[in-house]
Amino acid sequence: MIKLGIYNKDNQIVREKFDPKYELPDRLLYGESEEAVHIGSRKIALQEGDFIRLEVDQPNQYIWVKFDDTFEPSLVYIKDAITWDYQIPFEQLERSALKDTSFTGNGHYIYARYAYDFEISQYRNLALNRHAEYLNKGVYPHASANVETRNDPTFFARNAIDGVWANDDHGAYPYQSWGINQQDDAALTIDFGREIVTDMISITLRCDFPHDTWWNQVSMSFDDGSEAVFETVKTDARQVFKFEAKTITSLTMHSLIKGEPGPFPALTQLEVFGTNK
Repeated sequence: MIKLGIYNKDNQIVREKFDPKYELPDRLLYGESEEAVHIGSRKIALQEGDFIRLEVDQPNQYIWVKFDDTFEPSLVYIKDAITWDYQIPFEQLERSALKDTSFTGNGHYIYARYAYDFEISQYRNLALNRHAEYLNKGVYPHASANVETRNDPTFFARNAIDGVWANDDHGAYPYQSWGINQQDDAALTIDFGREIVTDMISITLRCDFPHDTWWNQVSMSFDDGSEAVFETVKTDARQVFKFEAKTITSLTMHSLIKGEPGPFPALTQLEVFGTNK
């Protein structure tokens, strides 16, 4: 069973009101089914404090979600918690890393469904999650870092896994990135919440030159105890690195060496290719 609903700050299901002349009852923005569920609305303006609640009947589930028309669907893994409350962002700074129309207007369509076996087993970018939140709520993949520039959402670690590759500027959408606040020991971790097998990563550097500088070497530590060092170059293109397949649950990018002096190197995307164990 999978359940999906839009709730307000008082933990009540949001209702869509109908014109009384049609003699229809107000509709709850809620649904449930065995495998897939969606919610559509034409006349609801989301309010501050509203959130989307996804519930599954047991942990360790792979779920496709799409919580806004401006988001690409994400295949997420729900590990321990069977209830995920996705807080809809309303604060101006928080929204700066989103398209300006995200979660606005009166028409909304969201859905969630269990993934098919062939989708779970396919080789793909396992780090991708457009719906990643700042705090880890038991939904994976999740990105975190030991530093993020000015605690500004446009520089949060989660931006490195959101699937947005625009990298010739910095700041508000679509140029969000992981910014390191000029910290020499900056490190970013991606946690997958389960075992995966990976043999390739892709690094996309931010290239807002001359504002930016860049890294010509990055290290990657895997939680199986292994480590790899990758030589990167000054380019706005994806840089792909292959290695012997390894089984991991997380990895950390660290020891970031600048290719030339400058205060502002940054990461636009980190892709991790492989299969679920």
